[in-house]
Amino acid sequence: MNLNIEDITTNEQIIQQARNNLEQGPWDYLVGGAESETTMRRNRLAFDKLAFRPRVLINTSSIDSSSEFLGYKIRMPILLAPIGSQQNFTKDGASVATKAAHKFNVIDVISSVSEPNLETIAQAADNPKVYQLYIHGDEKWTQEMISRAVATDYKALCITVDTPRLSRRERPMISKFKARSTRAPLNPLYAASVTWDSLDKIHAMSDLPLILKGIATKEDAKIALDHGADVIWVSNHGGRQLDYGLGTMDMLPEIVEMVDKKAKIVIDGGVQRGSDIAKAIAIGADNVAIGKMQCWGLAAGGEAGLIRTLEILEDEYVSALGFLGVTSTNQLNSNHVCKSDPVTSPHEMSTWVNMPKDRLT
Repeated sequence: MNLNIEDITTNEQIIQQARNNLEQGPWDYLVGGAESETTMRRNRLAFDKLAFRPRVLINTSSIDSSSEFLGYKIRMPILLAPIGSQQNFTKDGASVATKAAHKFNVIDVISSVSEPNLETIAQAADNPKVYQLYIHGDEKWTQEMISRAVATDYKALCITVDTPRLSRRERPMISKFKARSTRAPLNPLYAASVTWDSLDKIHAMSDLPLILKGIATKEDAKIALDHGADVIWVSNHGGRQLDYGLGTMDMLPEIVEMVDKKAKIVIDGGVQRGSDIAKAIAIGADNVAIGKMQCWGLAAGGEAGLIRTLEILEDEYVSALGFLGVTSTNQLNSNHVCKSDPVTSPHEMSTWVNMPKDRLT
């Protein structure tokens, strides 16, 4: 039996309601990772290996949880990650998510394989949006897609660089589910052929700030800077592409050191709690992005479900800031965290303790 969205008090309840509303195929697609799901589990493990070092007797009666992204002030340091399958979790797909982002005041990153099309999504709400592009065609096709984004006032261009081919996600393979999308690759070899030289040509197609999503090493972070990236997005696609990779929070320190504030840093992968946001900012990220949490919210209750998910994350984040003895996002630093031993076995729901069967399948 579903709860009224306004009666939901934890994101654990959001997930349980999402499970009630989804059939097995869409659920498997949402919660699964590549092959053994080791990378996905390491995303969570990397957060669990960090403990807090709180400071006390500091006036935290007023806390500012806001952040900034490419000159836009946002309510908290969260972006909605680009997801090309939102239409599998809520009617009207990405338009619903962008309405929620507008009402809550966070940045929405729109996938080029989202439904409806980028123009319809742009008209759904008057909020700053980023256009994320998979390179699924030749230079003419790529220019056309970027020109459409510019014409509809998207504020930045995000190129996903960690998907040169389709991955093996065995949960949906077994349930024979294929995510519904009308925007399949024209030819999968286009994505596999993209190089740094290609990226320079793509960058020159517009004056939009350039975000590179899928950076996983300091070496590629340096090259990204050399090629003019404005934002380095540390990501392993939620553990859904290459298996046996590092968790993104394990990657983050070396990338932060290499970038040295020459670009902004976004991180995704395993973000489940407001405390996770605080950990990522403390290590050196400027903002985090949420994928699974976003879709769980949409599946639980559409626009209202996603807004409630964000409200709960905000409450957790503000709570973490207060207990740490800081009054704003920009006060977080590496002195607020330290290495420690995890106490739970990591998986995509392991931060919630009241799941009926540990994890929902």
